Amino acid sequence: MRLITKLFDAHEWPDEQLEELFSEGFPEFITADRLAKQYIGRVREWFTELNLMLVDERGVPVAAGWGIPIRWDGKVETLPSGYTDAAIRAVEHREQGIEPDTLVICGAVVTPSLKGRGLAGETLSALRRLAVEQCWPRVIAPVRPTLKSQYPLAPIESFMGWTRPDGTSLDPWIRTHQRLGARIIAAAPASQTMTGTVSEWEKWTGMAFPETGDYVIPQGLSLLHVDKASDHGIYVEPNVWMQHM
Repeated sequence: MRLITKLFDAHEWPDEQLEELFSEGFPEFITADRLAKQYIGRVREWFTELNLMLVDERGVPVAAGWGIPIRWDGKVETLPSGYTDAAIRAVEHREQGIEPDTLVICGAVVTPSLKGRGLAGETLSALRRLAVEQCWPRVIAPVRPTLKSQYPLAPIESFMGWTRPDGTSLDPWIRTHQRLGARIIAAAPASQTMTGTVSEWEKWTGMAFPETGDYVIPQGLSLLHVDKASDHGIYVEPNVWMQHM
């Protein structure tokens, strides 16, 4: 398969191709981050050059990745608290005229039928090249560990240290980053916070929540807390900070 890297423009491809590409990328509740929604419009408008698509020889999209620029001094203690905080910093730094020096890789997806062919790694590598072209010395990512959904009770600080006999991470998405030379630098226990009504959470998860309490939800990396009295559900998603450069 011969791949071409292009800037992502949703208008270039039919809806059905994009739907297939993103069909297994993230759970529906990922869009319930109310704070991130306040910034996403400016992120999409200002940082389009950091959104890319891999297309095959037919021009069909097979993978996509996106990032945002921030200024960061390289110290673990000054990392953003996670995905949402990174988006806020990117927007605020742009508004304040602060020159970025760090690319934050926000995500990457691969067409489900083509998983396992190295396309995720190619997408991450393409994003890293964008940072090199901009002369940014650092590339970091708040990684969403896919296997964590099988261990929602485990603290992210413990989970990110679990390894296979060969010393690589137990989590396959963390391993993909590791194969490119990235290393774990910190936990992000509150990378995003998703909120909604009980009925919204029932729609997003396909579950019923008959009483107040904590629930394991499909594709959830931690527990959903439901408060029936206030008709409110809150889910705090953990990530793992990794550094590529």
